[in-house]
Amino acid sequence: MNGNDICEMDSTTETEEIDGDMEMGMIDEEIVYPEEFLPTYHSIQEGSAVAKAQLAEFNDKPDSLFFNDGVRRIDFVLVYEDEDKKDFEKRHTFQRRQRRREYFEASLMKMGMELEATHSVIDDKVTFVKVHMPWDVLCTYAEVLHIQVPIQPNDLSARVSPWRCLAFITKHFYPSEDVITAEAEFFTAPFEKDRLEYFYIRDKDDFFTPSMRSRMAYYILSRAPYEIRGSVKKFGITKLLDGGVYKAAYPLHDCRFNARSKENGCPNDRFKLYEEWAHPKSFYKMQPIDLIRKYYGEKIGIYFAWLGFYTVMLALAAVVGLGCFIYGYRTQETSTWSKEVCDPEIGGQIVMCPQCDRECKFWRLNSTCEASKKLCIFDNFGTLVFAVFMSIWVTLFLEFWKRYQAELEYQWDTVEFLEQEQPPRPEYEAKCIYERKNPITGVKEKVPYTACGRCVRVSIGIGTVFFWVLLILASIVAITVYRLAAFFAFSARLRAQDLKELEPLKEYVTPQMATSVTASLISFVVIMILNTLYERVAIWITDFELPRTKTDYENSLTLKMFLFQFVNYYSSCFYIAFAKGKAVGFPGDPVYLLGKYRNEECDPGGCLIELTTQLSIIMGGKAIWNNIQEVLLPWLKNVIFRYCKRPNSEKVIPRWEQDYQLQPFSKLGLFYEYLEMVIQFGFVTLFVASFPLAPILALVNNLFEIRVDAWKITTQFRRVVPEKAQDIGAWQPILQGVAILAVATNAMIIAFTSDMIPRLVYYWSFSVYPYEERSDHTMEGYINSSLSVFDISDFSNFSRPLGKLPNITTCRYRDFRFPPGHPREYEYNIYYWHVIAAKMAFIIVVEHIVYLTKFILSYVIPDVPYAVKEQIKREKYLTQVILHETNLKLVTKRLKPAHEETIEEANAAMAMEEMDLDF
Repeated sequence: MNGNDICEMDSTTETEEIDGDMEMGMIDEEIVYPEEFLPTYHSIQEGSAVAKAQLAEFNDKPDSLFFNDGVRRIDFVLVYEDEDKKDFEKRHTFQRRQRRREYFEASLMKMGMELEATHSVIDDKVTFVKVHMPWDVLCTYAEVLHIQVPIQPNDLSARVSPWRCLAFITKHFYPSEDVITAEAEFFTAPFEKDRLEYFYIRDKDDFFTPSMRSRMAYYILSRAPYEIRGSVKKFGITKLLDGGVYKAAYPLHDCRFNARSKENGCPNDRFKLYEEWAHPKSFYKMQPIDLIRKYYGEKIGIYFAWLGFYTVMLALAAVVGLGCFIYGYRTQETSTWSKEVCDPEIGGQIVMCPQCDRECKFWRLNSTCEASKKLCIFDNFGTLVFAVFMSIWVTLFLEFWKRYQAELEYQWDTVEFLEQEQPPRPEYEAKCIYERKNPITGVKEKVPYTACGRCVRVSIGIGTVFFWVLLILASIVAITVYRLAAFFAFSARLRAQDLKELEPLKEYVTPQMATSVTASLISFVVIMILNTLYERVAIWITDFELPRTKTDYENSLTLKMFLFQFVNYYSSCFYIAFAKGKAVGFPGDPVYLLGKYRNEECDPGGCLIELTTQLSIIMGGKAIWNNIQEVLLPWLKNVIFRYCKRPNSEKVIPRWEQDYQLQPFSKLGLFYEYLEMVIQFGFVTLFVASFPLAPILALVNNLFEIRVDAWKITTQFRRVVPEKAQDIGAWQPILQGVAILAVATNAMIIAFTSDMIPRLVYYWSFSVYPYEERSDHTMEGYINSSLSVFDISDFSNFSRPLGKLPNITTCRYRDFRFPPGHPREYEYNIYYWHVIAAKMAFIIVVEHIVYLTKFILSYVIPDVPYAVKEQIKREKYLTQVILHETNLKLVTKRLKPAHEETIEEANAAMAMEEMDLDF
């Protein structure tokens, strides 16, 4: 490729005048793409006629997956509207589209692909171009893409399941073997065109699966040129779709989802998946992971495998969490400190200080009786045990997932799926204008930027991400200031007016309720706006960074989006757990934000119950909204499209046109599914100490999520272009990071947000001599010891309550300070420092114990099962034997006949020595 030539995918503005367009010239050999990218590419000779796709009438076979000859399989379908049959104001725009389309299709045919065009039976303006890849083209690109194909049947005996004695029960929870039969297992190796005789080829037509063929077809479509303008070459189906040259491009489903195909030999995989996976009646069955991978590719398969495994592991956490909740519910009536709050002789006699300046009033402690009982459900010793259990559970989940993932890697032939096997993205190839020496191969290659340019791109990306994160934090601070200001405003307004028009709701229209509702609405609107804007910014930044492969692109986008969503979703929970009510001072000297707004105090029941409420609303509401949105939107779009395009009479509609009526699967569709589940994983692990029911809510949601996603992808979307994937990508380290952070957050929630540590300190230290006249440890008197005394005459003029003061001289507030009249009045007392020391000790001890346990479990549990290691070694051995036999035959043919026998023996001995060493 010449240094002055520029490859690009961006089409020029569609409104350019046709007179200014340059005629498309021939594609010289000097500017053809490198052989490793387009090995079957041939130039279009100058002056030669541009070949066009053969036009054929529909043969009235609605289930056919072949050309009209019934022999050539349809590997891909392109759809366009014929502009000659439409009345447009700017006809030159559509002439350019037609020219690009014709050149693109001619390029495809020069690259060895075969095309057949058929008009729509519903709309004569729509044309479908069917694409077929002949055997030679399949072999060439299978070698380019390192497609793994069978070399011989797997001769290793299958492991016997330890649960085989329960097979008569468990078989009902698996897909029916009569519908989905087990696939034969093979040892595989990367395809090589020159060694066809060593691969297990029974039928050339079925040797490459439909998903393999679609993947290879899309690879070619992404790199075929559609226009040459001077030194600028434009290529790729992506930009043709964006520019309106084609309306759609997709592989075909093999049949309808609710009926078997009438064509002989059709596998009916879509129908099988719907019956045993996507149908609501199969909600209790395990997923047919191997068939999902075979039909949709490894990338879709690994997502559903991870989601299913995560859901199964959640069942154990849900059972333990439910047990902790039941324990808390049954002990709420027997809690000593809760009884003291509700006792009219104790809690009824304690007058609490106002929680805001001037507008708020004094209140009795027993008014929080119900809140204290509800708090007992979640703030008990069972919650501590559950938090430690969840820290261990998340480690077991990640370690056992690694083992399961290793099994899938072997079964799906992705063990040696290296980055070098992934083709560069067309967008990356288009910008390759600089030369560099590959540090691995030593060969000169084209790259889109220098080392300095890459550093600049990455720096701009990181800076932009942090700017948006700071923008989110600024919005949170602004909403917090609004809450503080609005609380006082509502307090003055609602108490000053007689709300006769709201008489039935008067007891509910409180300043706290009004502030909470309006702040939540404002927060929701801000989050949605920033979320929409940041999504576009994140995609733009990632495009600007120009990652080489699609995996690199998705990993980069994943990190950006998760960091933003982490701050977006969890910031309010972190605020309630670790900031709200922590720095409020005392009634005589409260702490003010920005010197004007008095900091928020916790609700009478404590901040833990508020955190629990926040989590339950976010998790429940988010799950319900996402599932409704995922079901309704695609279904409504398909209904509207079919209504607008319905035929006037009962016509037979071909397979490709039935699929065209479905919704296209978004490029980032799977990304959002992962993001939704990882955000949920964060709620389940980061704040589980405050909400033991989080795992059971997640479990119920995931049972619906699996079937909703399955139904959506099987019935409402066109078939996805299969993609190869070895693991869940950047989500794996994100999950590990969340798991590590979860230990710290849960320990800090128990230490700083709940009242567990102060109660323990009182029970073991302050309930007995010398602080109390008792010899037995007890919780009696805890409420009185946890409330400090304040002299109401010490109120400042700015914070003194309005109106007539009650006939009292002191009030109580939640803190550990010396009483008025003490030499160190209103300073922290010894109880406070004992509690702080206990909290710090608790965090350090729990974190070290849990982290040590996590480390031991990670070390003891191997990432790859022993049986899988044996199978991998066996497969490598067979591959080496085959390759060495081939090399020996080639060497033998070139040797002199006189020394043939001697040299054959020497080569055989050397080969066996080399194989032993390699093995």
